[in-house]
Amino acid sequence: MEVKTSSLAAIGTNFSHYPVDGRVEIAFAGKSNVGKSTLINAILGRKALARISSNPGKTRTINFYDVNEGLMYVVDLPGYGYAKVPKTEIAKWGKMIEEYLEKREELRAIILLIDIRHEPGKNDVMMYEWLKHYGYDIIIAATKSDKLNRSQIPKHLSVIRKTLGLGASDVLIPFSGEKKTGVEELWAEIEKFLPQGQEQ
Repeated sequence: MEVKTSSLAAIGTNFSHYPVDGRVEIAFAGKSNVGKSTLINAILGRKALARISSNPGKTRTINFYDVNEGLMYVVDLPGYGYAKVPKTEIAKWGKMIEEYLEKREELRAIILLIDIRHEPGKNDVMMYEWLKHYGYDIIIAATKSDKLNRSQIPKHLSVIRKTLGLGASDVLIPFSGEKKTGVEELWAEIEKFLPQGQEQ
């Protein structure tokens, strides 16, 4: 997949703010500080379209990125888990994410980010099971793979598979923002959800 153009198309906190053109949407979810902005920038071939922050919980809205002028939207969801904000604010994000995931008809698949260095936490397992319960196609991106030696990666992927209860056919792709590994593999999965003949 060649990304020729990408831009921030919409920012919202409820359905009245979201695009209404019916394009395919692929959402990216993960706990705070898992490297979501880094992955989205790599996928879109941009350095700083999605803002990267060392402070967890930076994304507080649902952000829609237009790809190739109308092909599809990459959707950036607020990180779950740790964030230095009031609990009322976290509850508000939770409700916003839940409403989007439950009711958004344009949503075709979720890319769930898991830090490859650690066993998936309680929030990761809960999010995975919740998405599965609602019948979404889920692609797991194991981020920060450059932080491990190459020989360690299979073992860590195995831990993720076991903890989440993934089957042999479930997609798990190691990703590195630094080395840009995993980008082509992720696009190959995303393309499966685009209307036929619109992959390029």
